Amino acid sequence: MVRTCAREGVSQISDGIKILRKEADRYNYRQVHSVTGEVPCYRLKRLVDEGKTLFREFVLPAPYKSTKDVFALRDNRTVNPYRKISFNKLKFSISGAPIRKKVNLRIVPDIESGMAEIRLRYKDNLIGIQNVKNEDINLPNFK
Repeated sequence: MVRTCAREGVSQISDGIKILRKEADRYNYRQVHSVTGEVPCYRLKRLVDEGKTLFREFVLPAPYKSTKDVFALRDNRTVNPYRKISFNKLKFSISGAPIRKKVNLRIVPDIESGMAEIRLRYKDNLIGIQNVKNEDINLPNFK
């Protein structure tokens, strides 16, 4: 790629992107790979058809019902005798979990709105959802 750009006197990124697209197309759809002896696109299609690829359909693991439970920042807190937990300077009332037991927090920041959703879980159950500002839990606002 670098040699092709140098040979063609490319000085703009937009021209380099055109060359990259041509190179990717050539490599993926026309060039026979030296190790496998197959064109990469056709090899991948054959492996998918034979079920010999590591690519799988994404399925939420049990007991989760939302991707927010999987792709989130995580922390644990212990329920105090007043049925509350604290996270940074925030305090949340908890129902659905016994005192002195761990509650799992799944924190899902939303950069656009500047808010974060805190999903509270006890064992395999979602026991509450709290919405807070990102800065209240020391998450930077990346705008």
